[in-house]
Amino acid sequence: MLIRAFVPQDLARLTELTINVFRPFYEDCFRPLVGEEVFARQHGDWRGDYHRQVAELHAPEQHAHVAVAEVAGRVAGYVAWRVDPARRNGELTHLAVAAEHRGRRLGTALCEHAFARLRALGAEVVEIGTGGDPFHAPARALYESLGCTPFPVTVYYRRL
Repeated sequence: MLIRAFVPQDLARLTELTINVFRPFYEDCFRPLVGEEVFARQHGDWRGDYHRQVAELHAPEQHAHVAVAEVAGRVAGYVAWRVDPARRNGELTHLAVAAEHRGRRLGTALCEHAFARLRALGAEVVEIGTGGDPFHAPARALYESLGCTPFPVTVYYRRL
């Protein structure tokens, strides 16, 4: 496995990877839980949202960075982070690993890579958010294995 810096040619693959990784959450978990009307209002264009969001992840001039993991010369995952130098605070904003590469410590390696870069940028604390639903259970386990402390947050949705 090779972890390297993002290059603009990665954008299409990272967007595709993000959509593939999170499709089960939006379509199989969130949509059935909240119903069609709430889903449509909150995340009805989740694929389009990711097309826009992933395109903005790597912006070094705004202290936002992406690293890409390759296995056998193919993109297998990525991590995105940003740092607030004044607060000495970092945040992992995205972590995605292709299904065929999960369970091989790729997510761990990507997080540790981001942590090292954040330290080099002056961060002393890092924040990572994820869902409390079953889809996100592996992410929670990963973050806890890395020594992160969970802080429970509950979000409620209701059709008006």
